[in-house]
Amino acid sequence: MPQLIDFILHIDEHLITIINSFGNWTYLILFVMIFIETGIVIFPFLPGDSLLFAACALAANEAYHLNIWLLFAIFLAAAVLGDTVNYEIGRHLGLAASNSSRFGQLINQEKLGQAEAFFNKHGGKTIAIARFIPLIRTFAPFVSGGSRMNYRKFIHYNLLGGFLWVTMCCVAGFFFGNQLFVKAHFSLVVIGIIAISLVPVLITALRNRKPTAE
Repeated sequence: MPQLIDFILHIDEHLITIINSFGNWTYLILFVMIFIETGIVIFPFLPGDSLLFAACALAANEAYHLNIWLLFAIFLAAAVLGDTVNYEIGRHLGLAASNSSRFGQLINQEKLGQAEAFFNKHGGKTIAIARFIPLIRTFAPFVSGGSRMNYRKFIHYNLLGGFLWVTMCCVAGFFFGNQLFVKAHFSLVVIGIIAISLVPVLITALRNRKPTAE
């Protein structure tokens, strides 16, 4: 866990190391990371927004030889395919089975419950909205599959949410990631991105909080 926290807080430095070590294979590594973060329900803690932001910030610097359009295509494909795989896992496994099986023991049941509540409140729109909310982003397609959500409806919101998420993160990273303040305080910016993205979760939790009995 300490290594993961260090990777997230200093993600720009770690990405530079990956680029210098693997060259063009970096694109495949980035694809796999986003695919796992969105597609495998037991890995909701992997970086998402910050990874997109940092990678596109480096793409704005010619020294790293990253193509912003290729990054956009790779991130979009990983996001859409990841959610699709997650949906299929949920559809075949089912929410009930996930609560009792060995696989279910690997799932954060508290976060799964939050995703279910979020899904029940917002319906199909959850798939698009959840793109911008860490943790919920990983559980939402799993819940939709377990709830037998219509696949055409799911793929519609999957494509919409994936496109908006990747576009906003890539544009923000490419145009603002190399500002002097951002470069000098990148760790703080990453923390800020995470904090802002968690605001909807906090608001939902406060609204759903039951009043204590007097």
